[in-house]
Amino acid sequence: APAWLRRLCGHLLSERLLRPGGVQAVVWGVLEGTDGGAGTEAAALDWRKCDAVGKILAACPQQCLSLEDYYKQVCPQILDLLHIQDKVAARQFQRVATTTLLTMAREQPQLAERHLLQPLLAPLRRCSEAAELALEDLAAGAVLVPEAELGSCVEDVVKVYVVGNDSSSLLLGSLQSVLGVVFSLYSFAKQNVSYLRSPCQDILLWFLEKAEREQSLAVLEGLARLSSHVPTLHPRCQLRVGSEGGATIVVEETISDEDEALYQKISLEQCHVESLVELLSHCQKSGLAGDFFIHCLKELTQVAAEDEAAPNPAVEPGGSLLELEQYQARQGRKLLVLQLVAALCEGVSDTVFTDIVQVQEFVAAVLRRACVQPARGPGAAAEAQTLAMAMGLVAAMLSGAVQLQSSDFVVLKRLVPLLEELSRTYPEPLTQELASDLRIAICTHGACSPGTVGAAAGGVLGRKPGTGAQSPAGIPSKAPSPPSPQHGHGSPSAHRERSGEQSTCREPSAPGASSASSASPAPRADSLAPAGLQELLVSAYDPQPPSRAAALRHLASLVTQRDPEALQLQEKLLQVFLENVQHEDAFVYLSAIQGVALLSSEYPERILPVLLARYECPAQGTEDAAAAATRMKLGEVLMRVTRALGDMVFQHREPLIRAFLRGARDPDSALRASSLSNLGELCQHLGFQLGSIIQEVTCCVTAIARTDTEAEVRRAAVHVVVVLLRGLSEKVTEVLQDVLRDLYRLLKHVATAERDGATVLHAQLALEELDAAMRRVLFPPQTLEKKIVVLP
Repeated sequence: APAWLRRLCGHLLSERLLRPGGVQAVVWGVLEGTDGGAGTEAAALDWRKCDAVGKILAACPQQCLSLEDYYKQVCPQILDLLHIQDKVAARQFQRVATTTLLTMAREQPQLAERHLLQPLLAPLRRCSEAAELALEDLAAGAVLVPEAELGSCVEDVVKVYVVGNDSSSLLLGSLQSVLGVVFSLYSFAKQNVSYLRSPCQDILLWFLEKAEREQSLAVLEGLARLSSHVPTLHPRCQLRVGSEGGATIVVEETISDEDEALYQKISLEQCHVESLVELLSHCQKSGLAGDFFIHCLKELTQVAAEDEAAPNPAVEPGGSLLELEQYQARQGRKLLVLQLVAALCEGVSDTVFTDIVQVQEFVAAVLRRACVQPARGPGAAAEAQTLAMAMGLVAAMLSGAVQLQSSDFVVLKRLVPLLEELSRTYPEPLTQELASDLRIAICTHGACSPGTVGAAAGGVLGRKPGTGAQSPAGIPSKAPSPPSPQHGHGSPSAHRERSGEQSTCREPSAPGASSASSASPAPRADSLAPAGLQELLVSAYDPQPPSRAAALRHLASLVTQRDPEALQLQEKLLQVFLENVQHEDAFVYLSAIQGVALLSSEYPERILPVLLARYECPAQGTEDAAAAATRMKLGEVLMRVTRALGDMVFQHREPLIRAFLRGARDPDSALRASSLSNLGELCQHLGFQLGSIIQEVTCCVTAIARTDTEAEVRRAAVHVVVVLLRGLSEKVTEVLQDVLRDLYRLLKHVATAERDGATVLHAQLALEELDAAMRRVLFPPQTLEKKIVVLP
């Protein structure tokens, strides 16, 4: 086109752009004729047009006197483009809006933040902790952010930030100011049924991925309430479920009952920790989860050091009120860090570390804490076991479990000063010796590997369970004490001399060397002599959980291989497994559970009656809580046996059902819920062929769902009904014909009168299953059949 025509067209477009609704009119005019086709060429053409329109809108026309005035007129219309309802044109308009916003943010960051980003994030900023709200002027229950506005804001943030995918400092900084509110919304949606969970998760993950690692760690620390880097939801604001599947933000009502307020606060903190761990489970490949885990360990060490330095004003007289408040704040922070570390260990510990640098930082954090606060007092056993596992991890790497390069030894050398300090200051002589030997192995790049290093590696990797009881790397489960002479350790200096004599260059036999190993030869894994089996049985009572668990798993593997020596001692094996089921360490009791299940699946006629008797009647002399925990572990054993037996479980049907029905009436609520869960799974394995006992099952479930005081137990009872209805499907009218009406009335009662949201959801799912089953029975699908009749 000639120049005069281009100037005239540009002039006309600029005039139309500055009028009310001009942005949408210009976009319609330029994009007219494109249909958003799915083809590659059409998509590329549409994207180029959208990009061109976005640049046109971001450039201030010559007719406009002020850039500020232009942004005031155009920016609200650009945000309106994100809300176009026409599905065909919505994608193109969103592209134009996103491109325009990102271009303006690059060219005019201050104006873009004032006129685009702040209005975009206004609903989230309104309820932030940093917002200045005159909440005293608002009545309790007043709506601050309606459901539609909040949902639209979250969707707009996804379109601009996540889909736009521009990680400039302006966008990251503006989004960080509302991440606390987004995380609260994510945690709330995780506990309820809401469509906001997925977009909130996308927003959080996008920020954690695009931001610098230090900034991401600071944000995670703020989300965990360990710092104030991220403004959180205002303490007077409360999230409530919306009528359209979203959420609304209202002014919280004042709770007069202090116990109820404390319960809600603790529940909210627990929910936030669980949500943070679930969020980090999606960040394991990038290494962010491992870095944050190490950051929490370092924070734990710092808190421990502060506790050592600062006196307790509650004990010492003359302490001021300010000191008491500071002490309580430190204790609260320590509890929060401990809760975070425990949740991370349980949720993401299996693949939390992605490289050797993170492993080194983890071990360094554990060693530093051991140097600052040696294991003593009530938590000495746990601290000592943690230290033993960390040092065993380094020993395993040095013993060949990982192929180490020269660069890896450069990283490991950062541990040398800590190991040297530990070898001088730690109160346990055996740990001092192992720390010294590890330092030697690292400094020589593994060329000189003392026997204690190999023994520690074997304890972690479970190479020789029989020697675990006397491994120099082992830390006693009670308070540390000097080793006795009859164990063959002697004085630390003499022991170090003997270990030095056995130090070798890295050979295949080095990991097995140990100056404190048993005098009997190490048993072979393929066929154990009776002495070797006896050694395994002794190791099953080792005070060190890794050695004990390794022995239990070795015994379980012998049962699987049907070793004749082991099968002759099946009663002794059963006793060993059942005693270890009561152990508090998860690694130990899970290994014992596996062993009992394997033994029971081989000899169900002999073992199952013993397990059922122990499940119904706990051992005398144990506390109620310990007995309930042991019975829940036995319930897991019974379910594993049920799965292993398959169709043969029918002959044990009635004893199993009776045992779980008795457990469903136990005083302990956790055991009641566990028994009901096991009952539902057992019904599935039985193919819902319960026979005459169906009446007892339904009566028990109905009574519990109506009268039990604990929400989790009522939830489990209703879940059993859901499992029955879902599993029977079209056969529900045949199998449950006598109790179907009672179950229907129960579900209606729960759906209308129950206060627990999860229980109501289970009841609604059961009603839907029942409705679908009855519709299939009453209105079977009609099929067209073609019949050919031959007339005579």
